[in-house]
Amino acid sequence: MTQRVELATVMDRLAVDEWVTEYATAVDDGDWAAYRGLFAPDGRADYRSAGGVEGDADTVAEWLAGTMRRFPMRQHLIVNRRVRFGTLDQDVGDTARVRADYVNPMRLTPPRPGDDDGPLGAPDFVSGGRCAFALVRTVEGWRFAEVVVEEKWRRPTALVSG
Repeated sequence: MTQRVELATVMDRLAVDEWVTEYATAVDDGDWAAYRGLFAPDGRADYRSAGGVEGDADTVAEWLAGTMRRFPMRQHLIVNRRVRFGTLDQDVGDTARVRADYVNPMRLTPPRPGDDDGPLGAPDFVSGGRCAFALVRTVEGWRFAEVVVEEKWRRPTALVSG
Protein backbone atom coordinates (compact mmCIF):
# COMPACT_ATOMS: atom_id res chain seq x y z
CA MET A 1 0.00 0.00 0.00
CA THR A 2 1.41 3.40 -0.92
CA GLN A 3 1.56 6.31 1.47
CA ARG A 4 -1.06 8.11 -0.64
CA VAL A 5 -3.49 5.19 -0.33
CA GLU A 6 -2.78 4.85 3.40
CA LEU A 7 -3.41 8.58 3.92
CA ALA A 8 -6.66 8.39 1.94
CA THR A 9 -7.78 5.44 4.06
CA VAL A 10 -7.02 7.32 7.28
CA MET A 11 -8.89 10.38 5.99
CA ASP A 12 -11.89 8.23 5.04
CA ARG A 13 -11.85 6.49 8.42
CA LEU A 14 -11.90 9.86 10.18
CA ALA A 15 -14.70 11.14 7.93
CA VAL A 16 -16.83 8.02 8.50
CA ASP A 17 -16.23 8.18 12.25
CA GLU A 18 -17.27 11.85 12.25
CA TRP A 19 -20.46 10.94 10.33
CA VAL A 20 -21.43 8.45 13.07
CA THR A 21 -20.83 11.17 15.65
CA GLU A 22 -23.00 13.57 13.61
CA TYR A 23 -25.75 10.95 13.70
CA ALA A 24 -25.66 10.68 17.51
CA THR A 25 -25.54 14.45 17.88
CA ALA A 26 -28.49 15.00 15.53
CA VAL A 27 -30.65 12.51 17.45
CA ASP A 28 -29.63 13.85 20.86
CA ASP A 29 -30.15 17.48 19.83
CA GLY A 30 -33.43 16.76 18.05
CA ASP A 31 -32.06 18.27 14.84
CA TRP A 32 -34.20 16.35 12.39
CA ALA A 33 -33.12 18.41 9.38
CA ALA A 34 -29.51 17.46 10.13
CA TYR A 35 -30.61 13.84 10.65
CA ARG A 36 -32.25 13.76 7.20
CA GLY A 37 -29.14 15.32 5.65
CA LEU A 38 -26.98 12.44 6.87
CA PHE A 39 -28.65 10.01 4.46
CA ALA A 40 -28.18 9.30 0.76
CA PRO A 41 -31.35 10.02 -1.25
CA ASP A 42 -32.43 6.37 -1.02
CA GLY A 43 -31.08 5.87 2.52
CA ARG A 44 -33.12 3.97 5.09
CA ALA A 45 -33.15 3.38 8.83
CA ASP A 46 -34.56 0.55 10.91
CA TYR A 47 -35.46 1.06 14.59
CA ARG A 48 -37.91 -1.85 14.87
CA SER A 49 -35.86 -3.72 17.47
CA ALA A 50 -36.26 -0.68 19.75
CA GLY A 51 -40.02 -0.53 19.21
CA GLY A 52 -39.75 1.89 16.30
CA VAL A 53 -40.23 2.00 12.57
CA GLU A 54 -38.30 1.20 9.42
CA GLY A 55 -38.31 3.44 6.38
CA ASP A 56 -36.69 6.26 4.46
CA ALA A 57 -34.95 9.08 6.32
CA ASP A 58 -38.01 11.35 6.24
CA THR A 59 -40.34 8.70 7.65
CA VAL A 60 -37.92 7.74 10.41
CA ALA A 61 -37.07 11.37 11.26
CA GLU A 62 -40.77 12.11 11.74
CA TRP A 63 -41.16 9.08 14.02
CA LEU A 64 -38.04 10.05 15.99
CA ALA A 65 -39.25 13.66 16.34
CA GLY A 66 -42.50 12.47 17.90
CA THR A 67 -40.91 9.82 20.09
CA MET A 68 -37.93 11.84 21.31
CA ARG A 69 -40.10 14.81 22.24
CA ARG A 70 -40.95 12.84 25.41
CA PHE A 71 -37.27 12.62 26.37
CA PRO A 72 -35.74 16.06 26.93
CA MET A 73 -32.55 14.42 28.18
CA ARG A 74 -30.88 11.86 25.96
CA GLN A 75 -27.30 10.97 25.19
CA HIS A 76 -26.24 8.35 22.68
CA LEU A 77 -22.77 7.08 23.44
CA ILE A 78 -21.56 5.17 20.39
CA VAL A 79 -18.40 3.17 21.07
CA ASN A 80 -16.31 0.22 19.85
CA ARG A 81 -16.59 1.39 16.26
CA ARG A 82 -15.37 -1.15 13.72
CA VAL A 83 -15.00 0.35 10.24
CA ARG A 84 -14.62 -1.69 7.04
CA PHE A 85 -14.37 -0.27 3.54
CA GLY A 86 -15.82 -1.91 0.46
CA THR A 87 -15.98 -1.57 -3.30
CA LEU A 88 -18.55 0.11 -5.51
CA ASP A 89 -18.04 0.64 -9.24
CA GLN A 90 -14.59 -1.00 -9.02
CA ASP A 91 -13.20 1.68 -6.68
CA VAL A 92 -12.05 0.57 -3.26
CA GLY A 93 -13.31 2.88 -0.56
CA ASP A 94 -16.66 3.87 -2.10
CA THR A 95 -18.59 2.10 0.64
CA ALA A 96 -18.10 1.67 4.35
CA ARG A 97 -19.68 -0.42 7.05
CA VAL A 98 -19.50 0.49 10.70
CA ARG A 99 -20.55 -1.76 13.53
CA ALA A 100 -20.69 0.01 16.87
CA ASP A 101 -22.15 -0.53 20.31
CA TYR A 102 -24.27 2.11 22.02
CA VAL A 103 -25.51 3.04 25.46
CA ASN A 104 -28.36 5.52 25.64
CA PRO A 105 -29.55 7.06 28.92
CA MET A 106 -32.78 9.05 28.60
CA ARG A 107 -35.03 11.00 30.95
CA LEU A 108 -38.76 11.41 30.45
CA THR A 109 -39.15 14.75 32.21
CA PRO A 110 -36.79 17.63 32.90
CA PRO A 111 -35.14 17.40 36.31
CA ARG A 112 -36.40 19.78 38.98
CA PRO A 113 -34.31 21.46 41.64
CA GLY A 114 -34.43 19.38 44.78
CA ASP A 115 -35.00 16.04 43.01
CA ASP A 116 -33.66 13.22 45.17
CA ASP A 117 -31.47 11.93 42.37
CA GLY A 118 -29.15 14.94 42.13
CA PRO A 119 -29.18 18.36 40.50
CA LEU A 120 -29.41 17.01 36.97
CA GLY A 121 -31.58 14.01 37.75
CA ALA A 122 -30.90 10.41 36.89
CA PRO A 123 -32.21 9.03 33.62
CA ASP A 124 -35.51 7.15 33.74
CA PHE A 125 -34.03 4.30 31.79
CA VAL A 126 -30.94 3.22 29.93
CA SER A 127 -30.79 1.06 26.84
CA GLY A 128 -27.96 -0.44 24.88
CA GLY A 129 -27.25 -2.44 21.80
CA ARG A 130 -25.50 -2.29 18.48
CA CYS A 131 -25.82 -0.08 15.42
CA ALA A 132 -24.94 -1.16 11.92
CA PHE A 133 -24.19 1.74 9.59
CA ALA A 134 -23.77 1.30 5.84
CA LEU A 135 -22.31 4.35 4.10
CA VAL A 136 -21.75 5.29 0.51
CA ARG A 137 -19.45 7.96 -0.88
CA THR A 138 -21.41 10.57 -2.85
CA VAL A 139 -20.33 13.77 -4.59
CA GLU A 140 -21.32 15.58 -1.35
CA GLY A 141 -19.25 13.18 0.77
CA TRP A 142 -20.18 10.18 2.90
CA ARG A 143 -23.88 9.50 3.43
CA PHE A 144 -25.81 6.73 5.15
CA ALA A 145 -27.32 4.13 2.87
CA GLU A 146 -28.67 2.27 5.88
CA VAL A 147 -28.79 2.51 9.67
CA VAL A 148 -30.00 -0.50 11.65
CA VAL A 149 -30.41 -0.24 15.42
CA GLU A 150 -30.40 -3.53 17.31
CA GLU A 151 -31.50 -2.83 20.86
CA LYS A 152 -30.21 -5.62 23.09
CA TRP A 153 -31.35 -4.43 26.50
CA ARG A 154 -33.35 -1.74 28.26
CA ARG A 155 -33.98 -1.18 31.94
CA PRO A 156 -35.33 1.48 34.26
CA THR A 157 -32.53 3.06 36.27
CA ALA A 158 -34.57 2.60 39.45
CA LEU A 159 -33.58 -1.06 39.18
CA VAL A 160 -29.93 -0.06 38.81
CA SER A 161 -29.67 2.48 41.63
CA GLY A 162 -32.32 1.21 44.02
